[in-house]
Amino acid sequence: MSAPLVVSIPHSLGREEATRRLKAGLSRAAASIPVLKVDEERWEESRMIFRLRALGQAASGHLDVADDHVRLEVTLPWLLQRFAEAAQVAIRNRGHLLLGKRS
Repeated sequence: MSAPLVVSIPHSLGREEATRRLKAGLSRAAASIPVLKVDEERWEESRMIFRLRALGQAASGHLDVADDHVRLEVTLPWLLQRFAEAAQVAIRNRGHLLLGKRS
């Protein structure tokens, strides 16, 4: 089994507001990526457990929301590991958009 892909995104929103924004924004984010299909998205307090498919490959992981950061951990199949670096950048960019301060 390979090491999971881990992305940590800092924020200054507090746990409740960050969770609210992520719950509202994750479905929209996944819908904007044509090769990505979310099979499961389940929230347990401030943790989201998910399963998804990309390029016909299944991946699973979880997202933990803390007071000052969000930590995403996902285990990728070998084929998707080739895209791990690009995925990290995309996840971090989308996370900053969802968790950034709004005026």
